[in-house]
Parts: sequence; structure tokens; C-alpha cells
Amino acid sequence: MKPIGKYILIKKIEEEVETSSGLLLSSEEASNSLRYAKAKVIAVGTDVANIEAEKNIYFDKHSGYTMMINSESYTVIREGDVVVVL
Repeated sequence: MKPIGKYILIKKIEEEVETSSGLLLSSEEASNSLRYAKAKVIAVGTDVANIEAEKNIYFDKHSGYTMMINSESYTVIREGDVVVVL
């Protein structure tokens, strides 16, 4: 799989979020309160410069399109939707 241009193929990572009082929120509850989501980069497009495959990122969760490839759920986002590379 190879995205074209400035697109990135990612696999979302489900996270639990701990509140300041120590309460653990499920990924569904956390997604309602957070703007950014964590994902693993599967493949990068031909014009992507600063992001590499296998890195973890945070991206704007309202961006991109989800698709099924080989019975797996992946999301395609633009390079500009990435806010942090870990």
C-alpha cells in the first residue's frame, strides 16, 4: 500500500485517558473531550517529507476518511492534519 502525494495511511490507536481526579475514561468518552487522536503511521505518500512509517502521531480526529483494506480499518489523512510526531 502506498498513498499518493501528501496523504498518509494510519491505524488509529485506542487510548484511555485519566482525568485529574484519577478517573479513567474509555476511548469513546475521551474522544468527545479531546480534539486530537493518536495513530500509528502505516505508509506515507510520495510527497510527505517529515513523517515516517511506523511512527506514532497525533492528528485532528475530524480529518480523513476511514476505509477497509484486507478486512482491516485504516484512515487516510493529509500531512497537514498531523500536529505531533512521536
